[in-house]
Amino acid sequence: MVGLVLVSTAAGSSGASASNRAATHASPMPTSFSRPGSNVTGSVVLTETLEPKRLELLHQIVPGVALFGAIVNPTYPAAADQLRDLEAAIPKFGRRLLAAKASNDDELSEAFVMIKRAGVGALLVTSDPFFDTRRRRIIEFAAQSQLPAIYQFREYAYEGGLISYGPSITDAYRQVGIYTARILKGEKPADLPVLQPIKFDFVVNLKTAKALDLNIPPTLLAQADEVIE
Repeated sequence: MVGLVLVSTAAGSSGASASNRAATHASPMPTSFSRPGSNVTGSVVLTETLEPKRLELLHQIVPGVALFGAIVNPTYPAAADQLRDLEAAIPKFGRRLLAAKASNDDELSEAFVMIKRAGVGALLVTSDPFFDTRRRRIIEFAAQSQLPAIYQFREYAYEGGLISYGPSITDAYRQVGIYTARILKGEKPADLPVLQPIKFDFVVNLKTAKALDLNIPPTLLAQADEVIE
């Protein structure tokens, strides 16, 4: 998922009050991350570029799995890139990948059936807003199917998902807070590059690992930002 938290100044607001100079409202989008070139800047949350990293983490937990599954929303703008990146990464592990596509509830049910019939041994849920809204359902499917699974945000792990890996939303808002303060002091948004993630959350749910009869490698646990016990 791509999210852009915007910090902007109203057009022609050189004499505007401080509260108006750091507003989040509809404004022209930045022309580039490095040089916004408008009155808008902020922090961008890029999660779909992390699919190969998620696949790598999942493989480290279940190295013996021969067939990995990925749920992809074909209507999501980044879907083609997500699938391409995963297909390019899977040969490095000498494994196979099954992509199940779903963009609504009926297709999600069909994807679950496909995954079970194919004998998928581990599941990667790609970054997508629709899947986030169906978080509970997907987590329950993975639990009932005894499937180790990885997701994009820590909320999945909090609700029973095995592991999550993605940009820290808290840090993204912290970055925006810093930019807001700088703009309030007189800097122009056009001169402030759009910030990209520098902190990533890796969360492991040991309760779920125990339910799946999995032993998480100590090296991975040492890398985790949070371990749920």
